[in-house]
Amino acid sequence: MAEQCSDTEVTFRLARRRSSVPRARAVLRAVLEGWGVGRDVAETGELILSELVTNALRARAPHDRQVGVRIVRSAEDGLLWLEVSDAGAGRPEVRAPGRDETCGRGLLLVEALAECWGVRDRAGGIGKTVWARLKAPGLAPVPGGEEVAAITVQVGQSVRVWGAWRTVRSVRSEESPAGAPSIVLGLDEGPALWVDATEPVTVRKDAAPG
Repeated sequence: MAEQCSDTEVTFRLARRRSSVPRARAVLRAVLEGWGVGRDVAETGELILSELVTNALRARAPHDRQVGVRIVRSAEDGLLWLEVSDAGAGRPEVRAPGRDETCGRGLLLVEALAECWGVRDRAGGIGKTVWARLKAPGLAPVPGGEEVAAITVQVGQSVRVWGAWRTVRSVRSEESPAGAPSIVLGLDEGPALWVDATEPVTVRKDAAPG
């Protein structure tokens, strides 16, 4: 699962397998906790994201095409956006399944829980992006920090990861499977963070290298 993080946005990709649904929920839960979102809103967001990811996994697309997830917040407006992209054709539609049908109710749930939702063509590729917006008045303000290239991050600094500050314990250079230079940041909590060497990461302004 590849990810990119900032103070206002988290994006990641999921393999086309059933286990990706609980994984997406777990990531969202961690992000929203760091953003100060209340429990009720977080639970609603998890339900919505579960349905969007489930629908994306069911879309007819090559098995090697991943599902993209984007979580965006606007603290000033108190709004949260959840977006799920897939390479499948067609547009999802709200259905009214029969009493005995066991599926087909996902978008009914999204429509009921979200402030609004919609579909747009996937930017720069085939497929679509399904998005949902919900009110999250408890969003914490964006903390102070500055964006720097990952290659300049040093041990002892604090970086913003999954909506929370983490202290960098180690820094090493690696080569990605595609042959691009990458930086691996070992953190004081959670898994190591892999980023492209030139990818911007948010560093706390008052965090001095140790």
